[in-house]
Amino acid sequence: MRAARYYGRNDIRIDELPEPEVGPGMVGIDVAWCGICGTDLHEYLEGPIFCPTPDTPHPISGETAPVTMGHEFSGVIYELGDGVGDLRVGQHVVVEPYIIGEDVDTGPESKDYHLSRDMNFIGLAGGGGGLGEKIAVRRRWVHPVSDVVPLDQAALIEPLSVGYHAAERSGAKAGDVAVVGGAGPIGLLTAAVLKALSVTVIVSELSPLRRQKALDTGVADYALDPREVDVAQEVRRLTNGKGADVAFECTSVQVVLDTLMDVLRPTGVLVVVSIWGKRADFDMHKLVMKEIDLRGTIAYVNSHPATIELVESGKIDLAPFITGKIGVDGLVEEGFETLIHRNETAVKILVSPSGKGL
Repeated sequence: MRAARYYGRNDIRIDELPEPEVGPGMVGIDVAWCGICGTDLHEYLEGPIFCPTPDTPHPISGETAPVTMGHEFSGVIYELGDGVGDLRVGQHVVVEPYIIGEDVDTGPESKDYHLSRDMNFIGLAGGGGGLGEKIAVRRRWVHPVSDVVPLDQAALIEPLSVGYHAAERSGAKAGDVAVVGGAGPIGLLTAAVLKALSVTVIVSELSPLRRQKALDTGVADYALDPREVDVAQEVRRLTNGKGADVAFECTSVQVVLDTLMDVLRPTGVLVVVSIWGKRADFDMHKLVMKEIDLRGTIAYVNSHPATIELVESGKIDLAPFITGKIGVDGLVEEGFETLIHRNETAVKILVSPSGKGL
């Protein structure tokens, strides 16, 4: 089978690999669609961050570079390993792409397995990836999805789960006002979750296409261009001088972080969702004087079932966020280069590793 492999910074190659073995307790999946994530772009431009190096194996997966990329994916079960009796061949699924130690409690009541020692992700630290034609995954991380959800849309359930967990971390509730800094895929999907919770959403975004996408999809009540308006001043105007209750940093850009500190009301909550490849310059005095609650968030924890229900019930429509579909041969030129240099033209680009569906 063919797969996109990460060798190192600015070095991704399409390799021929043997198909994975579907061992006991594993599920064999024909990958339908895989999204290109901002984390993938960070690895390409600045990495390795989550990916192992050629000389240093990941402590859980044991793999070194090159590794198959891709962690936002959907597919169809083609084989069940011994001991897996609650799924069926032909079933549509998505993957919660964790690499976590065997000694960690990943049960349904756990709220912290995603913070365990050496935690990493399938498609970054090994374990195969969604940018290969097939993958074998432990049953624990496989989530069935109703056939009423098209497989291309199902590929967005993983990033939507990031937004779900971020919203959960914020404590946002119906009637609150939230500002989302950055209307890339994660920002838009976080906004979608917030709207499903009946939160008023204000998006700040430079790209006209992404601002319009936020409005057209209904995930934002207001979409502001920070080049045209003073975002903090406009948020205070829209909230009768109060300021926002919660804010979400979804860009890893310093000026956005600074702006969100200003938009929040005293005792507001600021959630940092994006992956930062560098240190930030933080106004600690402002945090103290406004008693802002600063929270980090990483990925998700037992978030997939509730996220899938939001999609299956029709409360969130993922179709409008898909702005491009490509084959794996175009991954770098049509995918990565577009999202790095022309990101104002795209939101979520999906890859078909097999070429089916294009």
